[in-house]
Amino acid sequence: MSAAQSRVNDFVVKIGTVNGTGSASANGLLMKALFRMGIPVTGKNMFPSNIQGLPTWYEIRANKDGYMARSGRVDVMVAMNAQTYKQDLAEVSPGGFLIYDSTWPREHTLQRDDITVLGVPLAKMANEHFKVARVRILMKNVAYVGVLAALLNLDLEIIKQLLTETFADKPKLVDSNLEAIMLGYDYAMAQFTCPLPVRAEKMGNGNEGKVLIEGNAAAALGAVYAGATVGAWYPITPSTSVMDAFKSYCDMFRTDPETGERRFCIIQAEDELAAAGMVLGANWAGARAFTPTSGPGISLMSEFIGFAYYAEIPSVFMDIQRVGPSTGMPTRTQQCDLMLAAFASHGDTRHPILLPKDPNECFELSVKAFDLADRLQTPVFFLSDLDIGMNDWMIDELQWDDGYQPDRGKMLGPAELETMEKFHRYLDEDGDGIPKRTLPGKHPKGAYFVRGSGHNRYGGYTEDAEEYQDVLDRLLVKWETAKQLVPGPEIRHAGKHADYGIIAFGSSHGAVTEALDGLAEEGIHADYMRLRAFPFNEEVEAFIAAHKTVFVVEQNRDAQMRSLLMVELDAPADKLVSVLHYNGLPIPSDCIAEALREHIAKEAAA
Repeated sequence: MSAAQSRVNDFVVKIGTVNGTGSASANGLLMKALFRMGIPVTGKNMFPSNIQGLPTWYEIRANKDGYMARSGRVDVMVAMNAQTYKQDLAEVSPGGFLIYDSTWPREHTLQRDDITVLGVPLAKMANEHFKVARVRILMKNVAYVGVLAALLNLDLEIIKQLLTETFADKPKLVDSNLEAIMLGYDYAMAQFTCPLPVRAEKMGNGNEGKVLIEGNAAAALGAVYAGATVGAWYPITPSTSVMDAFKSYCDMFRTDPETGERRFCIIQAEDELAAAGMVLGANWAGARAFTPTSGPGISLMSEFIGFAYYAEIPSVFMDIQRVGPSTGMPTRTQQCDLMLAAFASHGDTRHPILLPKDPNECFELSVKAFDLADRLQTPVFFLSDLDIGMNDWMIDELQWDDGYQPDRGKMLGPAELETMEKFHRYLDEDGDGIPKRTLPGKHPKGAYFVRGSGHNRYGGYTEDAEEYQDVLDRLLVKWETAKQLVPGPEIRHAGKHADYGIIAFGSSHGAVTEALDGLAEEGIHADYMRLRAFPFNEEVEAFIAAHKTVFVVEQNRDAQMRSLLMVELDAPADKLVSVLHYNGLPIPSDCIAEALREHIAKEAAA
C-alpha cells in the first residue's frame, strides 16, 4: 500500500465493465452527481462496436480548474471485468486506488506496492438482496456507485434526487436503485477509511450557467436553428445520434401544435450515396438539407459531392470522424478525414471544412455551415469526431438569438428575375467567384440546366477547352473568397516572446491548453493557434512565419493537417513538427507536453 497524495476536486475515476451489463446509467449518475456538486467534470465512454460481452470503460475527470481533456492519470480504478484486471491494474497511477469485486478473491492477481487495492463483495451483496438474475447484474453496477459515493465524499442527497428525476415514472426503480447504492455505501463506510485523500467537495455555484451535452445533440440543434428542414442519412456510428436528436428537436419545434402537421422531412436512405443525392435535390429546390455520416459514408458520397461542387449546389455534410481505414474501429475516435473532406471526389475540388472544438462550437458551426453553403453555393463539411459527438461535455449554456436570419447568399427572387433581360446561372458579375442562383418554379426566367458535365458561364453545355477552364478558374476565385468567409483561427499568445508555436484543432484543444499551462510553469513557453476552418487565411501563414518551430498536434497517423498546411500555404516542412496520437482514444494532455519537452531538448543539444 502506498500513501496517496491528497487530490480534492482534481482526480480521474475509470470504470472497467462488460458491455451490455447496464453500467452506462450508473456511470452517468456518478458524473452528474459531481456536476451538481459544482465541480467541473466530463465523461468519456470507450465502448466496443459489439452489442454485448466485450470490455468497456468509462473515464470521469473532475478538475476544479476546468481542464476537461484526458490527463493520462487514473486515480481511482473500478475493475468490474475480470478479463481486464491486468490491464486495469497497470493503468492506475502511483498512489492511486483500485476497487474490485471481491466476491471472487483476487489478492494474488491484483498486487502492486505503489497503489491501494480495495475489495468489495458487490456480486455477493446483489445476489443476497435481489431475486431476478438480470436485476442482480444491474444492481451490482449500481452498488459501486454507493462505494464511490462513500470513498469520494459524493453528496447522497444529490444522488437520491438524480434517481428520482431519472425514474420519475417508475418509482419502484428508485427504491431498488437506492437500495443497491446504500449497500455499497454502507459497506465502504464500515470497512474503509472514508473519504479517500482523492475526494470531492462542493464548489458552490461553480457550474452555474453550464450544461452537460453531447456534441451530436448540439450539432442537431444548430441545424434546426439554422433552418434545416430536410435530413437524409444512412445509419453509421458515430453519427446516427445526430439524426436521432434532429428528429427530436423537429418534433418539438417543427410540428404544428394545433394540427400536428410536420414541417420537416427525415429520410433513412438505402445507402450513403442515395442520402447525398437526396440532400442535393432538397437544397437545389430551396430547402436547407444535410446528411450526418462518418468517413466510410463520405467515401461513398464522393461522386455526389463532386457533382455539388461543379454544379454549385449548397449542401452540408456532417462527418463525425471515427477510426479508419475501412471499417476500422467504429466506436473509437480520430481526426483522420481531413484530406478526404478537403478534396472529396475526383478532379480538381476543394471544400470548406469547419472544425468545432466542443459541443458549444458544434452548435455554432453547424449554423455557420448552412450559411456558408448557401453563400458559397458549395458543399461544406462540418468535421467533428466521436469524442466530441458521443461523449458528455460540460459547456456554457447555448446562446439562441431570436434575431438570427439565415444567409441565403445570391438568390434571385421573382421580382428581380422579372426585371432581368436574361439570367445566366454561372456568370460571376462582381468578381468574388460566386454567381447568382434561382430556385425552381419561381419564375420562367430563372430556369437553367443543372449539369455535372461540361458547362460554360452561361449554363450551356460545352466541351470547349477555354469555356471549361473559364469555369474552373472562377471556382478557384470562389475559393479565395471562402478564405474571408470561414471562421478565422483563435490565437493565444504566451505573454512573452516565444520561439515555439503550436497548431491544433477540434477535440485536441483541451489537451493542448492544459499541456501549455503545465509547460509554462516549467519555463517552456509557446504561442498557440487553434484552427477553426479550412481554407486557411493570412493569419495562419503569418503565425507559421513568426515562429522558429511550429508543433502540429493532430489525432491521425499521417499528419494530415501538417500536409494541408504545406500544400495550401507552401509552409516549410522542416519548420512543422508533428505531434501525433492515433490509438483511437481521446488525446491526453501528458503526451503533448512530453513530445514538446523531448523535441525542445533535442534542439538544445544539437
